Amino acid sequence: MHRTRTTARLLVGVAALAVSGCVSVPHGPAPGPPAAPERRTSEQADRNVRPQIVQAPVREALEAALPPAPAPRAPAAPPAPAPHAHPRAHPAPPRPHPAPHPAVPHVPQPAPIIGDDVCDLGRSLGGWRPDSPEARICEGAYGK
Repeated sequence: MHRTRTTARLLVGVAALAVSGCVSVPHGPAPGPPAAPERRTSEQADRNVRPQIVQAPVREALEAALPPAPAPRAPAAPPAPAPHAHPRAHPAPPRPHPAPHPAVPHVPQPAPIIGDDVCDLGRSLGGWRPDSPEARICEGAYGK
């Protein structure tokens, strides 16, 4: 069944290529000897000439494109300080001192971790029973 589909697709593709090869664009008239060039008057030649663009050296082109540099100015006098909107008649009141922070309550230190391997940590922190599966796995894996 698979072979038949593949063969059919291949034949359809070949037929499409054959049909597209048969369709062509009709040819134009056969090329003949070139026609003699027409004599142009100088007036026609002047109208049909394209302008020739000549590039100037880079530095001259940049100087021509950039605006002229402004003349140096004399330094301006610093502005006068602005007067206060409301003159102070009396000094500001002193700031109150901040209240002392409350004392930190005493927190007991955590119990030190006993042991130096995974099994000891499991027994002390994990609450393993001596006959639990976890304890048996540790004894089998680490011999403890």
